[in-house]
Amino acid sequence: MGRPREHNERTAAALLEAAERIVEVAGLEGLSVRGLADSVGTTTRAVYSLFGSKDGLVVALGARAFTMLGAAIAGQPVTEDPAADLVEAGVAVFRSFAIGHPSLFRIGVQRTIGSPELARDFANAAAEAFVGLEARVSRVEAAGLLGGRSVRDAACEFHALCEGLAAVELRGRMTSGEEPRIWRDALTALVAGFALAARPGGVGAIAGLARPLSPLGLPGFWDGALHLPS
Repeated sequence: MGRPREHNERTAAALLEAAERIVEVAGLEGLSVRGLADSVGTTTRAVYSLFGSKDGLVVALGARAFTMLGAAIAGQPVTEDPAADLVEAGVAVFRSFAIGHPSLFRIGVQRTIGSPELARDFANAAAEAFVGLEARVSRVEAAGLLGGRSVRDAACEFHALCEGLAAVELRGRMTSGEEPRIWRDALTALVAGFALAARPGGVGAIAGLARPLSPLGLPGFWDGALHLPS
C-alpha cells in the first residue's frame, strides 16, 4: 500500500525539479503540462493528478521555495553568538537559496513571476519559513541586542535586506567575486544597528536623512538607481 504514495512523492519531486529548470530557462510561459510530463518521462495525467493544473504547479513551486528556506534555516548550526548566527543565516541560507534557485526566488519570494493571486495559496509555507527566521531573531533579542525592536519588525527588516541584496546580485550589479563579502558587510551592519535603541521618529529622525523621501520611504534618487519593482 505504501508504494503508490512513495511513487507519487518521487514523481512530484521530479516534476518540481524539472519545472524549476524549465522556468529558469524559458520563463513561466515556457512551462507546459505536456512538455513537463515529457521531460520527466511521465504522463500529463500524473501532472494533473498531483498538482491539479498549471496554476497548481506554480503554487507548488512557490511553496517549494519556502520549504527549502525553512529547512535550511532550521539546519543552520547554533553558536554562542546569536548576532553572528543571524548574519550567517542570511549569507549561507538566503543567499545560497536565491542564487542557486533564482526562479523559485522570483516565484515565491519576489512574486514577480506568476499571478499575484496564486501567492495566497502558498502563504502558509511562507509563514512557516518566517517563523524559523523569527526564532533566529529571538535569540538576538534574548541577548539584549534588538534595541527595543520587536522580533517581528527586526525579522522583516532582515528579510527585506536579504531580498534586496539577492535582487541586486541576480541583476549582476555587485562586484564580481565580492558578493559574499558584500552580503556579510551589509547584514553585519544591520544586525549591529539592531543593538541601538530604536528611534521613535523612524528614518526621518536620523540626522542626514532630512531630505525629501520618495514614496518608497527612501531618498528619491534610489528609486531609479535600484529599479525597485512596484
